[in-house]
Amino acid sequence: MRVQRQQVEDAVIGAGIVDSLDDMHLIHRPGMAAVIWRRQPLMEFQVWIDDLDPAVLPDARLILQPYTVREAVSHLCDQAGMPGGKHRDMFVDDVAALADGFAATMATPYLRLRLDVVNDNACRKFHMDAVTARLVCTYRGTGTQYGISSDGGDPKRVYTVPAGSPIILRGTRWPDAPPSGLLHRSPPIEGTGETRLVLVLDPVCDPETAV
Repeated sequence: MRVQRQQVEDAVIGAGIVDSLDDMHLIHRPGMAAVIWRRQPLMEFQVWIDDLDPAVLPDARLILQPYTVREAVSHLCDQAGMPGGKHRDMFVDDVAALADGFAATMATPYLRLRLDVVNDNACRKFHMDAVTARLVCTYRGTGTQYGISSDGGDPKRVYTVPAGSPIILRGTRWPDAPPSGLLHRSPPIEGTGETRLVLVLDPVCDPETAV
């Protein structure tokens, strides 16, 4: 998916802003609780995906090797009935590129890939995920929300990741690091008529033991 540069004007301490997928390895830097790739899709792509009937958006959970992601996502789009063409190709290629980049960043042989179609208040509470790290990219709808909490409660100031901008978040299983206080959630959208399409990637070392 071709993208244009997007200015993320504000972010909390511990959330790095980068300009390329390659730079997302900065998640390994001490004190870096999250990294956001500031970008935005081309307007024509965003109009296309926003106008699709939610019934044709792919919704699935798979564990697979990174090099198989493109074919798997293309098959999921076929199953969902997502119309073909250059915009669908942009979407499939982008998911595959994010999978390759995240797998390299985390040095993981497998990924858990989720494509979630969301129209309710799923995961509306601020939290940290029980993973080493997680990549989230919202292709349609309101992006992931995050902020710093000093006591485990809701952050006093909430930030929203722009649609199309991937964020990598450290989880509770990140090694050798105290909790950063950075929490995140899915935005509460129930009753608004909004439908989100969200990509979630987790590293998996052994698919036989992955839950």
